[in-house]
Amino acid sequence: MALKITVIGTGYLGATHAAAMAELGFEVLGLDVVPEKIELLRRGEVPMYEPGLAELLRRHVAGIEGSTGRLRFTMDYAEAADFGDVHFVCVNTPQKHGEYACDMSYVDAAMESLAVHLTGPALVVGKSTVPVGSADRIAARIRELAPAGEAVELAWNPEFLREGFAVEDTLHPDRIVVGVRGEHAEKVLREVYATPVAEGSPFVVTDFPTAELVKTSANSFLATKISFINAMAEVCEAAGGDVVRLAEALGYDDRIGAKFLRAGIGFGGGCLPKDIRAFMARAGELGADQALTFLREVDSINMRRRGHMVELARDAVGGGSFLGKRVAVLGAAFKPDSDDVRDSPALNVAGQIHLQGGQVTVYDPKGMANARRLFPTLGYADSAEEAVRGADVVLHLTEWREFRELDAEALGAVVGRRVILDGRNALDPERWRGAGWVYRAMGRPAA
Repeated sequence: MALKITVIGTGYLGATHAAAMAELGFEVLGLDVVPEKIELLRRGEVPMYEPGLAELLRRHVAGIEGSTGRLRFTMDYAEAADFGDVHFVCVNTPQKHGEYACDMSYVDAAMESLAVHLTGPALVVGKSTVPVGSADRIAARIRELAPAGEAVELAWNPEFLREGFAVEDTLHPDRIVVGVRGEHAEKVLREVYATPVAEGSPFVVTDFPTAELVKTSANSFLATKISFINAMAEVCEAAGGDVVRLAEALGYDDRIGAKFLRAGIGFGGGCLPKDIRAFMARAGELGADQALTFLREVDSINMRRRGHMVELARDAVGGGSFLGKRVAVLGAAFKPDSDDVRDSPALNVAGQIHLQGGQVTVYDPKGMANARRLFPTLGYADSAEEAVRGADVVLHLTEWREFRELDAEALGAVVGRRVILDGRNALDPERWRGAGWVYRAMGRPAA
């Protein structure tokens, strides 16, 4: 008999996973405790922007004309427990207020709410990013609460989704990692992921602690690489070097690679910043805090880049003050192909300038609604041209393709001063300078 799958939590991770499981041919039931979210999903709509996700949902959500009907949604844990053979838990693990540590309350609540209804054999699979050691504790709690007791197993299967590529990363993952305690859980997960494994996705089987460490280790390594090139940008500015050419030369070394060596205003979003902080906090709890002290500097370099962009902007408008100056900010999302503005470097810079008296106008292709909710006192425009109108300086802070393809001549006709600061080192300096702009980028003083 074919496996039936539930997905607990239908945010960015859960909605994508549910739709992907339906695409792979499984009957899927998604669960959330937020009525508005469930109503959206039942209409085949998503509460966030993620390329291809809405189309994938509409292909499978029951009740939509022409769909397979393999995907339904509920708010009832008893229904989910009765329906599923495999239960994927995909709820959020935010940073605790006032601490570096991870807030496990959503994961714990979801696991416990599900466990009390599990009356028969089932596999519960954690996908949330959690502190190492969580799976052992959760497994014991599930055994304690579930009527089926030992017949309920736990596995840990970390997610590696990149916002903007989540559908592709779920259907065609670059690796599948499963932390299991027995052959049965491994066998079930091999059945779940049979299609991507057949296509060549590596299937890595390990223990609970290692599976939990994979995601935080990967994010910490990535954050370190980004902060390294940003540190080199600081050195280049002091020495008169060009960080873009430096990164190009480094990238040819196969041991290093060119990816994520683009200097700029640093990383943000809902994963990297909070994950490296939670990793440091957990290492301290384990007595291994010295192993991760370098991550404090990684975090510090990253945050410093935002302040440096504010300083560059202040210099660009005349030095002393932003008062009475118009500043255009191109970008609100923390990265392109997303509407996610959580810990967005672009919005952080915009907010700092606004607090220092600047008249800031922001434009982003997808992140405007979320940005308005988070920073309602900033100005917003419906296009790049409207945002830069009359501006004393233009800041390019999110690397959308739309911004890379902007007509420098057309924008130059409406700005107050043709000055652009490239916070992502993604624009063509010669094209902008050829249109009469003063072009400045981080780590490239000569430009």
